[in-house]
Amino acid sequence: MEEKLTQEPNNLIKVVLFGPESTGKTTLSKQLAEHYNTVWAPEFAREYLQKKWNKEQKTCEAKDLLPIAIGQMKLENTLAQKANKILICDTDLLETKVYSEAYYGGFVDEQLDKAAKNNSYDLYLLTYIDIPWEADEIRDKPDLRKEMFSAFEDALKSHNCNYILLKGDKQTRLHTATKAIDELLVGVNNLQCKANNE
Repeated sequence: MEEKLTQEPNNLIKVVLFGPESTGKTTLSKQLAEHYNTVWAPEFAREYLQKKWNKEQKTCEAKDLLPIAIGQMKLENTLAQKANKILICDTDLLETKVYSEAYYGGFVDEQLDKAAKNNSYDLYLLTYIDIPWEADEIRDKPDLRKEMFSAFEDALKSHNCNYILLKGDKQTRLHTATKAIDELLVGVNNLQCKANNE
């Protein structure tokens, strides 16, 4: 089970879109993948929970979190093999952990907690709640956006994650994100040049 929650090793720069629901993560994931001519890993939970709703008219339950986490990592590891230098992730297991704590009284499956701590990413793009809420059959906390945003930012701080905050319209967010990613790319290229010269 543990290996199903583990990142497969690669030399990619891994960037995560991170934040409450309906804050533009998927839109920006697609924009970034197109900008860098690479692939993006969608949020497995969306498909999983939509199927659950269509079949049972039920939203997410605590028992769903581990299958969601396993599905997410399978998706990420598969798409990493197709990525071009950068992998854009629409979510990660730390996000699943935040939702678990918020929705189920602080409960987090031990395996999910361990994987969320062990898997690593180069940059988190924390999406602010200044984008209008868009309702659907799965989203359910429009009145708790500030609280959820705080929970996401607290998680990044407590796990010592490298992150920047994204605010503003789509173009502003894309510009801020690409500037930060370009800096990572320059750093990687400098390290490779140094290694080649030694």
